[in-house]
Amino acid sequence: MARHERAFGRSRFAALWASCFIAGAIAACGQRNADIATYQGYVEGEFVYLSSSQSGTLAHLSVQRGQSVAADAPLFALESTDEMAALQQAQHQLAAARAQLADLQTGKRPPEVDVTKAQLAQAIAQARMAAQQLARDEAQFRAGGISQQQLDNSRTSAATTAAQVREVRSQLTVARLPSRGSQVHAQSEQVEAAQAALAQAQWRLDQKRVAAPRAGLVYDTLYRIGEWVQAGSPVIQLLPPPNIKVRFFVPETVVGPLAVGRHVVIHCDGCAADIPATVTYIATEAEYTPPVIYSNETRSKLVFMIEAHPSAADAPKLHPGQPVTVRLQ
Repeated sequence: MARHERAFGRSRFAALWASCFIAGAIAACGQRNADIATYQGYVEGEFVYLSSSQSGTLAHLSVQRGQSVAADAPLFALESTDEMAALQQAQHQLAAARAQLADLQTGKRPPEVDVTKAQLAQAIAQARMAAQQLARDEAQFRAGGISQQQLDNSRTSAATTAAQVREVRSQLTVARLPSRGSQVHAQSEQVEAAQAALAQAQWRLDQKRVAAPRAGLVYDTLYRIGEWVQAGSPVIQLLPPPNIKVRFFVPETVVGPLAVGRHVVIHCDGCAADIPATVTYIATEAEYTPPVIYSNETRSKLVFMIEAHPSAADAPKLHPGQPVTVRLQ
């Protein structure tokens, strides 16, 4: 609860500065020098809240508050035992599916083909013996040495063994062929499904480790090692330099000529030198409006919020919530 209160407190702090500087800007409009007009403002940071899409116990916290990190630097990791086991299971399932597909594409193994070849040789020998016996029985039948039944038996045996030769030859041809196309296609789909499951398991494991999307300042760490982190709950509050900006307020008499891209100079207490910046946003509505219709007396109370960004090199010199004075160039 304390970490969320700190974030809420900073938001209230920024809102308080805004209300104070609106009043300050109005006063400054009447007191500023005619040649050098300055306007009150404050520094604001657009924080990047980094979280994981998965839940888990915070196992590693690689950074601490106030530390500057480079892009892709590891920030934190959640406990990932279950995800690691799921990844290994997906890897084994993919290997099994690929092995089965390769088996279907290569046909029978060489030893199995050799068995069929031996069966073919045996069938050929038996068919040769049956043919020879048939030739002898036909000669004996013509000489009257055997009966018609014995000749018919010899013919049947010769026909049967010849058919067995053709059958085993066909089996040998089939043994050398891969599986049917439909079987190969079905197994290929199984391989694709296993690859998708592996990619999903890898993604879930990767989500347990979070790195910095860009260089920046670790503004705050919101969890401690050992705490349970819900999916989507921010663990690191990161402030990249390009996300630091200055908000200041100008009266309605000044906002008209302003345009995005206008150069300004930022002055802050304790800064070694003024910091150049560029206007990036101009509010389209007044921050303060009188409760009655506009008049010449109340127009001076209208102020508009302006946002300006310093360069990435100068941005770290500024700190969110810091009061500044802005001068137009």
